[in-house]
Amino acid sequence: MSQLSEAKSLPLYLQLKQLLKEQIEAGVLKPHDMLPSERELEDRYEISRMTARHALSALEDDGLVYRKQGRGTFVTEPKIKQGVLKLSSFTEEMKSKRIKAGAKVLDVKVLIDDECLSKKLDAGVKEKLVMIQRLRTGNGDPIALETSVLRRKFCPGIENIDLNDQSLCKTLEDQYQVYCGRAEQTLQAKLADDFEASVLGIIEGEPTMYMERVSFMEDGVTPIEFVRYTYPGDKYKFYVELK
Repeated sequence: MSQLSEAKSLPLYLQLKQLLKEQIEAGVLKPHDMLPSERELEDRYEISRMTARHALSALEDDGLVYRKQGRGTFVTEPKIKQGVLKLSSFTEEMKSKRIKAGAKVLDVKVLIDDECLSKKLDAGVKEKLVMIQRLRTGNGDPIALETSVLRRKFCPGIENIDLNDQSLCKTLEDQYQVYCGRAEQTLQAKLADDFEASVLGIIEGEPTMYMERVSFMEDGVTPIEFVRYTYPGDKYKFYVELK
């Protein structure tokens, strides 16, 4: 029996969209489950094929489903929501969402004479910096490409510590008594380059969210870390609460 009604003020396709959306949000339809076909929706809800098509297109526009040509329409993975006004580490963000955070070290370097990075960290050109690049994962899936640059004098020898599946923030606190007091960050959209695409498992040129952050020590004045994050556009969303 149809759960849709032409007597309602909302168009039939939006009623169907809302019905399917509720099933997705309730977990009745899980990530990568296939939705009923246009024909199945037509028969089940006693609507036209065009109405069913409009409803599926509206869900796709909202990023709730994706289509595979010749196969059907499927539920997308839910995007990870992160506030931009709260200072927290990647590991803390994942833990708050009951997602298992992971990290795979891709590269570690001790840098010197890098004028650009030194300037971002208010460090002397001759001061040694440590670059740590990692793939961050959530429940085993690629979530972000993270490139951290630290002032080595505040964490000497950190380049020798195994940071696979470890929290960098907790390592700084536990082993060096370095605590972050505040941070400044910028956020923008960009297209994935070849390296980012290969690491994140996406296609070169796909949209990503790119974030830069400078973290300061407890005094709120001394920079300790400059970090770049690249997030796949289909897995992350950021929110700001305004009051």
